[in-house]
Amino acid sequence: MNIYVRKALKTPAFMIWFILAVLLILVPVAAPVIAPHDPLATNYGDSLNPGNAEYPLGTDQIGRCILSRLIYGGRTSLLIVFWVIFIVAVIGIVLGVISGFAGGWVDMVITRFTDIVMAIPSTVFVIALVSVLGPGLHNTILAMSLVGWTEYARLSRALVLSVKENQFVQEARMGGLKSHQVVFRTVLPNIVPYLLVNITQDIGAQLLTLSGLSLLGLSSQPPTPEWGFMLSEGRKFIQSAPWLIIYPGLTIVLHVVVFNLLGDSLRDILDPRYVRKKTNSLQIKSQG
Repeated sequence: MNIYVRKALKTPAFMIWFILAVLLILVPVAAPVIAPHDPLATNYGDSLNPGNAEYPLGTDQIGRCILSRLIYGGRTSLLIVFWVIFIVAVIGIVLGVISGFAGGWVDMVITRFTDIVMAIPSTVFVIALVSVLGPGLHNTILAMSLVGWTEYARLSRALVLSVKENQFVQEARMGGLKSHQVVFRTVLPNIVPYLLVNITQDIGAQLLTLSGLSLLGLSSQPPTPEWGFMLSEGRKFIQSAPWLIIYPGLTIVLHVVVFNLLGDSLRDILDPRYVRKKTNSLQIKSQG
C-alpha cells in the first residue's frame, strides 16, 4: 500500500474531512431519492413558509421546497465547479509541465503568457466575459476556465523544476527513455500528490466565484436550482423571509470549509516539512 494512503488512513483529521467531503458529493447524486419534493414544483398556497413537517427548511416566494432545491442545487453548483477545475487543471498542468521540463525559449514564452493572463483581474474578466457572451452555465464554465489555469501552470512548473534534476530523472534519461516517457513515468508521479492539494482547495474558491456570478444573475437562470442563484432570489425577502438567504449561504460556507480543511489535512500528509514549519511557528508564538 502506498505510504501516503497509509498515512491518510492513520490521520483522523483527514479521514473526518474526507468522509464529510464524500457525503457532500453524494447528497446531490442521490437527489432523486432523498429530496422530499420536486425542486421545480410550485405551491402558491404555501409560499414563504418558514418550515414545517412537509417543508423542513421552508418554502420560497412561489412555494418551492428549499430543502429540495438545496439538494438539487448541489448538482448544478458542484458540476460546474468540477468541470471548471478539470479544465483549468488539465490546461495549467500541461503548460506548466512543458514549461518546466523543456526550459529555454519554450519556458520563457509560456511563463510570459501566464504572467500576462495573471495580470488581468480575474473576477472582472469573468464578469465582463459572461456579460458579453450572455448568462448561462456553459458561458460561465468557459469564462471561469479562461483565467483559472494560471495558478496550476505556475505550481506545476515549480514542481517540475524541483524534480527534473533529481537522480532518478537523470537515470531515466540515460536509460534511453524519451522526454514524454520521462515525464509520465518519473516526473508526474512525483508532482501529482502536491497538485491534488491545490485541486482540493480550489473547489471552495471556484464555488465562491460561481456563487458571486449567480448572485449577480450571470450564471444559472430560472428555474434551475443553484445555490448562488437562490441567494440572488432571496435578497428581496431578506427581512420578511431570511431563511431564503440563510440556508443557501450556510450550504456554500459548509462546502467551502470542508474542502479547504480537507486540502489542509492532505497537505499535512504529503508535505511533512509544512507540518514542521507550522509547529515551529506555533511554538515561537507561544514562547513570545
